[in-house]
Amino acid sequence: MERVEAELFTDGGNDAVVRLPGRRFPGVLMQGDSLHILRSDLAEVVEACERGDLAEAQDSAGLLLEGLDALLTRYADALQEHEIPRPY
Repeated sequence: MERVEAELFTDGGNDAVVRLPGRRFPGVLMQGDSLHILRSDLAEVVEACERGDLAEAQDSAGLLLEGLDALLTRYADALQEHEIPRPY
């Protein structure tokens, strides 16, 4: 394990925006349980598609997209607050 200092652009939380040494742009630090939930939510979409239940797949995908949009907004807001251009 290596210890490094990172720049924190938001509160710690479950989806902190941080920049590691040597990186031009910050990233999003996601806790392991949050990553597992994200994976489970995507698995629900896939399973609904496999069953042919497109209504459920669409509902689940909509919720997943809503969560990712919120995460992306948090990221973009943190960059804007610190006058860092978006990498996309």
